[in-house]
Amino acid sequence: MRSRHFGLLLIVTLTYAVTSVAAQQAGAPQAVASPSKGAPAQAPLPPGYVIGPADVLSITFWRDKDLSSEALTVRPDGMISLPLLNEIKAAGLTPEQLRGKLLEAAGKFIAEPDVAVVVREIRSRNVYITGSVAKPATYALNTDMTVLQLISVAGGLLEYADSKNINIVRIEDGHQQIFKFNYKEVTSGKRMTQNISLKPGDTVVVRP
Repeated sequence: MRSRHFGLLLIVTLTYAVTSVAAQQAGAPQAVASPSKGAPAQAPLPPGYVIGPADVLSITFWRDKDLSSEALTVRPDGMISLPLLNEIKAAGLTPEQLRGKLLEAAGKFIAEPDVAVVVREIRSRNVYITGSVAKPATYALNTDMTVLQLISVAGGLLEYADSKNINIVRIEDGHQQIFKFNYKEVTSGKRMTQNISLKPGDTVVVRP
């Protein structure tokens, strides 16, 4: 009997522990750039996310609704426009950094501003794959993705693709970088370091 009671107690204890951890994870903040409640739903943010052109933001001033905008698209020049505050640079900033800029700008006109910055849609993070794959196209990069994963998402290589000489083209700070990728090696578990994580703007080129 003692053994049975001990077993039941252990099961209850473990169940409580797992439930507590799950509740803590579910309640973890989603990087919504505001301490206030009642903000619109936040899109899941990938690691290292910064705002980019075409992303859709919600800007909410809690006591000054006239300054708010529920669906504000970041322009190609990286700017957003808000009543009274006019032009604000958003691209290249995290939501929290943009919130800081908005608080600073609004503080010149209103007392103790309180603003939330919520990312409604991420449209600025894309990767591209061209050439001999089943579905060459533009794909959203909203989670971590490797070269092999993108090829899979694109339907795989076509029969006559040059699988040993795939290029990843990346532009950083105005300079072009080219990374080599050998599909046969990677799928055989060799030289896995060439299966790099993609960055927004990368283009994977598969030659026939």
